[in-house]
Amino acid sequence: MPPGETGKVLAGGTRACENNLTMIYDIAVVGGGIVGLASARELKVRHPYLSVAGVEKENAFNKHQTGHNSGVIHSGIYYKPGSFKAKLCVEGRKLVWQYCGEKNIPYHQVGKLIVATEESELGRLQDLWERGLANGVEGLEMLDAAEITEREPHCRGIRAIFSPVTGIVDWGRVSSSYADDAKALGAEFFLDHEVNEITRRAGVTVLHTKNGEIEAKNVITCGGLYSDKLAKMTGGGRDPKIVPFRGDYLILKPERAHLVKGNIYPVPDPEFPFLGVHFTPRMDGSIWLGPNAVLAFAREGYSFLTINPPELWDALTYPGFVKMATKYWKMGAGEMYRDVVRGAYVRALQRYIPELQPEDCLTGPSGVRAQAMASDGSLVDDFVFEGAEGIVHVRNAPSPAATSSLAIGKHIADDAEQRFGLAASAVPA
Repeated sequence: MPPGETGKVLAGGTRACENNLTMIYDIAVVGGGIVGLASARELKVRHPYLSVAGVEKENAFNKHQTGHNSGVIHSGIYYKPGSFKAKLCVEGRKLVWQYCGEKNIPYHQVGKLIVATEESELGRLQDLWERGLANGVEGLEMLDAAEITEREPHCRGIRAIFSPVTGIVDWGRVSSSYADDAKALGAEFFLDHEVNEITRRAGVTVLHTKNGEIEAKNVITCGGLYSDKLAKMTGGGRDPKIVPFRGDYLILKPERAHLVKGNIYPVPDPEFPFLGVHFTPRMDGSIWLGPNAVLAFAREGYSFLTINPPELWDALTYPGFVKMATKYWKMGAGEMYRDVVRGAYVRALQRYIPELQPEDCLTGPSGVRAQAMASDGSLVDDFVFEGAEGIVHVRNAPSPAATSSLAIGKHIADDAEQRFGLAASAVPA
């Protein structure tokens, strides 16, 4: 439909126009989390004359990973130099500072300590220091035990890296602002439209949903927990496969909130595939403790009792998961034990805050991480993008995807311009 033509949007994304033509969007973006919304926004900023549709299976944005994360603005210190994560996290952090300032969205640079509590961790801490410098993370400091106590009076460690540029923000609010921007620029969003099949015919990609079909010349999928399933709908490979891992948080009682000032994180352990428990202040003043990491029994398994048998069987029979579980079974059993025994959970936290007690903690929220896994059992440690005719898939975008979201949106728009030939179509007829 030409720019400016009016019409009524019907179920399934069709439009009843004066000439009765079916609406075919230039681009449809599947996924209403922070990566999908950032991508839709960036496309409309660059190409205001393109028709863009956002397609989300839920009845609201940010219902899954974006709405269940810890709210940290990451510095970029952890990631392999030269990787997508390293480049896009550092760039994205700077972009989100600027964006929040322009939109009057509050955020705080509370900083972060990465704390070594044992001599065996010092080598890995030094590796992190060198990685952070290589990635261009600003203002890093190496602290001794006394300096740790100066910054975090209740924290104990023998050495730590302090990252002053780590912060906190309400990512749900940021993501919703991206959606508002995209709408203001003319993007249309279809909520409650779960994509269950993708076909391509006559140069048009068709998204089949329970509420009808949405047609677009090109499609970008940012499906999070279902990213692998969306890719398979267009002939993408099985790997990397999404295996869901649930993380349960505790919340520090308000009267004990003085125990933590900023983010306190462990030194990553290469013998364990996840980061480990940490301490995270929130924009509402609360302090989150955790999370642990256990296999979720459903892709949206936010509680121990939420079980989807086909999805659970799919995860348990995946060769990559079997290999990982065989390798890390003892640590996995420990995570499960801490999941049900609060005292054991708190003991893991006491490595950093010794005076913390089980009675200081309340049951907190849970999130599910869309963890991409390879068939050899290794966890995919970088963002993964792939494409085919008329489509681009975001196959893996876990943390720090929120911090990186504006930079990811730019990367996806760059890819789309090349793959879809968007530069020419950006000019109005």
